[in-house]
This record gives sequence, structure tokens and C-alpha cells, in this order.
Amino acid sequence: MSENKILFNTGSLDIISNEISKLAKVEDSKLKLTPDNADSGLAKLVLTLVELIRKLVEKQAMRRVEGGSLTDEEIERLGETLMKLEMKMEELKKHFNLTDRDLNINLGPLGDLM
Repeated sequence: MSENKILFNTGSLDIISNEISKLAKVEDSKLKLTPDNADSGLAKLVLTLVELIRKLVEKQAMRRVEGGSLTDEEIERLGETLMKLEMKMEELKKHFNLTDRDLNINLGPLGDLM
């Protein structure tokens, strides 16, 4: 398993400080499952995936709206559906005591999920 390490840096202390901050952020955003937190860990993982899919659907919907391929009625229904989806996500995050930051898990070299 590869770990993030600062091996060599001839830059300023600001650059080194920024790199250290990035490493700390990676540790904070990893999904940590233990027997004690399995329920909340699973909820975090599932809600993260749902939020990612919701954002992808929203982007695709905006492309279709901007492309003019939807009727006014379809745009209205789409907007209402996306709004209800967002409200449900907020409700679920509140229920499981999660924030947007909690759902932004780190994918290692790929960076943050969202």
C-alpha cells in the first residue's frame, strides 16, 4: 500500500506546510469502519455514493436543459425531482449526523470524491 510522504522538497516552508495540510486532510477523510461504527460507516459510504450519483444526474440534467432537448413541463418536473432528492439527502445526512465534508471521502491518488 502506498502512503503519501514528503520525500524531498526544496521549496519554501509555505509549500511544505501546504503538503502537510493535504496529508492531514487525507487521514481525516478516509472511511474508518470498526465493529463499533459499522452502521454509521456503512451509512456514510452509501450516502456518499448516492450523493455522487445525484450530482452526476444533476449535471446531465443541466446539459439537457441547456441543450434545449426538454420541454418546459419536463424541465419543471426535473427541477422538482432534483429539489426533492436534495432535501431527502439533507434529511438523511442529519439523521446519520453527517456533513457534506464527511461524504467527501478521499480516493488516494485520484483525490477527493467530490
